[in-house]
Amino acid sequence: MEDRVLIFDTTLRDGEQSPGASLNVYEKLEIAKQLEKLNVDIIEAGFPVSSPAQFEAVKRISGEVGVVIAALARAKEIDIKTAYEAIKDASKKRIHTFSSTSDYHILGKFADERYGKNLSEKRKTILKMSYDMVQYAKTFCDDVEFSAEDAGRTDISYLAEVIEVAIEAGATTVNIPDTTGYTMPSEFGNKIAELRKRVKNIDKAIISVHCHNDLGMAVANSLAGIENGARQVECTINGIGERAGNASLEEIVMALNVRKDLYKYYTNINTKEIYNTSRMVSAFTGIIVQPNKAIVGENAFAHESGIHQDGMLKNRETYEIMVPETVGVPKTKIVLGRHSGRHGLKARLEELGYHVTEDELQKVYEAFIKLADKKKEVFDDDLRMLMGDEVFKKQEHYEIQYMHVNAGTNSIPTATVLIKNHEKEYSDSATGDGPVDALFNAIDRALGFSHTVESYQVRSVTSGREAMGEVLVRIRYKEHSFTGRGISTDIIEASAKAYLNAINQLEIFKAENENLAEEKSVSKVI
Repeated sequence: MEDRVLIFDTTLRDGEQSPGASLNVYEKLEIAKQLEKLNVDIIEAGFPVSSPAQFEAVKRISGEVGVVIAALARAKEIDIKTAYEAIKDASKKRIHTFSSTSDYHILGKFADERYGKNLSEKRKTILKMSYDMVQYAKTFCDDVEFSAEDAGRTDISYLAEVIEVAIEAGATTVNIPDTTGYTMPSEFGNKIAELRKRVKNIDKAIISVHCHNDLGMAVANSLAGIENGARQVECTINGIGERAGNASLEEIVMALNVRKDLYKYYTNINTKEIYNTSRMVSAFTGIIVQPNKAIVGENAFAHESGIHQDGMLKNRETYEIMVPETVGVPKTKIVLGRHSGRHGLKARLEELGYHVTEDELQKVYEAFIKLADKKKEVFDDDLRMLMGDEVFKKQEHYEIQYMHVNAGTNSIPTATVLIKNHEKEYSDSATGDGPVDALFNAIDRALGFSHTVESYQVRSVTSGREAMGEVLVRIRYKEHSFTGRGISTDIIEASAKAYLNAINQLEIFKAENENLAEEKSVSKVI
């Protein structure tokens, strides 16, 4: 273990907290299976106490995926017990509990005088709470991780006290998160080194780091943590997560892989599955990977400059420090056509990391044939979009049955829609500033309410005139955002699917949070 770094993937927990990201149980399970194929060491499957859907997803993953499954829990008995109930079927399980430790968090979250009248008293309360809850978690599970929330801004002396107490109570992993992405690499590395000096029982636990990217330092801070003794890194696929995101799994892994001359550490990650995993997460979450993203961006291995192209032709190593095949980037993306059969489709889906039953295969095959009739050639990214589209969406409240849009340079755009909700149908027409605005207005009128549209994005999934178009629509409800995605060779149809998908995400959220007041009318902005 001295040279091995454990990869703790939190895509399904912290990653899903990305603004607008929302995954259903099926999608989480598919990603978890792909993460197992990627060979991560620990999967943080979710925060079970937060909602019934979170609990169900963690429970399903625990029963079907063989790596260590972790569930997040606040330092509260109800959270810890619920976390255990969700992961109890896992062959290898971990309870991950946390307490706030920085003065900012203590004075904010624990302002009530029942936690103490001053900072000193409140700190003592946190110490006792941390000890008691780690000890309580140990009654359910031998593998317990403790996190000191906002450790990056926590006084080192107090942080050392908390970590020592957590290990004394039985924590086998202690996590030092840079929760707000505040620290610099040298500063964060020194903090890990200081903890190794100050915490007398530190040798009884693995040190973990969990870095956020608010200042763009998440990966650099994670590597600094490893250099100074951390042997577990918490990260996400594509670096998704709260605010500016988390440390990117693929960047950390490949930094250690490529710079073996500098870093004498290794992971057990199957790097050839990085690209497939990245694309699956992007397809399911609707979060687009920026073209210039390191390792997995479309331009990561592209060379346009004449000087660069000439150098590449003479010697590949002139401008490439790793070959695309190392991370699983395929040489060709064209795979299937209209004459391809079910077996060929299933085989290719499995190569891309998807697992389908015969019933599910039939559904995706029907969608595939419709697409192949329009496109002739179907690319890997088309298949990924199909797998993330409505074919496997569960609990849909509203579904588009019919739409007609009329627009031209000298006419007012109009749209008519027919929407189905179980056995009930809704229809209406509306005008708008453009065809998409008219379409959204028609949907709003048919359903009898509207929502604030925070963003509307369109992109081409593949190249050519027959390319699949993907639309992402983010709507807002109170302090929550919901992202819907739709795909089609018709961008107007994709827009309707995306808007309804976002509304469906909201309806699922409302059903799971009945205490929230119903809000039927909110201003709409495009």
